[in-house]
Amino acid sequence: MDENQKKAIIIGASSGIGRALAKKLSAEGYLVGLAGRSLEKLQALQAELPGESQVKQIDVRDTREAIHSLRNLIMSMHGVDILVVNAGVLFQNEDFVWHHEEEMIKVNALGFAAMANVGVTYFLSKGSGCLVGISSVACHRGSGRSPSYNASKAFISNYMEGLRQKLSATAIKVVDIRPGFVDTAMTQGRKGLFGVISPEHAAVFIFNAIQKGRSIAYVPSWWGIVMWFLKRLPENIYHLGYRKYLAWDKKPSHP
Repeated sequence: MDENQKKAIIIGASSGIGRALAKKLSAEGYLVGLAGRSLEKLQALQAELPGESQVKQIDVRDTREAIHSLRNLIMSMHGVDILVVNAGVLFQNEDFVWHHEEEMIKVNALGFAAMANVGVTYFLSKGSGCLVGISSVACHRGSGRSPSYNASKAFISNYMEGLRQKLSATAIKVVDIRPGFVDTAMTQGRKGLFGVISPEHAAVFIFNAIQKGRSIAYVPSWWGIVMWFLKRLPENIYHLGYRKYLAWDKKPSHP
């Protein structure tokens, strides 16, 4: 292992954006640490990468064990320059089933904070580094279809803003990535989606945002304009439009 090689770890690397970003970073010459729940999927991804990588099974629902495992992965890689926290789940939970709400909070909010804590603590000891959190455009408004998902993404973005404030006098960067609609399992089966991009396209946007040292990056960038307007809609108008969309989305599609 080259001690001077650039190193990145991706939490949630087994599918979607995380998988595509792992391939992009590997192609750019990074030693990549692949972490996630499914060891089988991580090993399959490892076989596809052009460069060197390491695999570590990490389930962020168990924060104590996940913290220990991430620290071990950093040690085995002899350090890390970029930590990407991409682990996330989404349930369409209009029936307000508690275990779905709990799962999204555990993974998206609590799990994120645990992994970010390890990363920031390590970067402070090193004196530099880059924490990348995959939030969402959903962080800006609530969702009756999936209350905890949007709320958890708001948690991620606000948490990273606090970290940027805390680390402002250091060489540590905190990058808040806010994707729009990406062609992953989370968006499949939904109607009316626009501007959908591939995970590979998203990975290029994210890599460029990291290289440019952006604090907040919408993926693609035009989502920033869309959300500027959406955030300013009065709540009653937003709720009316969202309910109409849900009613339309539930209607069966005709061939």
